[in-house]
Amino acid sequence: MYTALGKGLPRAHVRPVRGSRAPLVPKRWKHAVMTPTVFRDGQFRFFFFSREEPRIRVHVSHPDGEAKFWLAQVVELATQTGLSTHVVNEAQHLVEDHLEEIVDAWNEHFVG
Repeated sequence: MYTALGKGLPRAHVRPVRGSRAPLVPKRWKHAVMTPTVFRDGQFRFFFFSREEPRIRVHVSHPDGEAKFWLAQVVELATQTGLSTHVVNEAQHLVEDHLEEIVDAWNEHFVG
């Protein structure tokens, strides 16, 4: 099934939005997806903002709040709002456990 975005394009020219049940979008519009989800775990959603600074990072959404982690030499909390220390620590452990998947998704989304 094609959405209005992909209507009329051959199937080879569309791709599913990574980590979501969203409809297919044209490959050439990869960057039109502003907040691609990398993965979900329980109440956590791990995603990128496409139009932010170039440093590698991942955002985490939770019903209680949000956090952002830098992914350089080590995983480092950049900011957080509304999350308890326990929830932030749980999110950081999930980022560390899925680091390779996050970096691969980053490279696919931003580098192409």
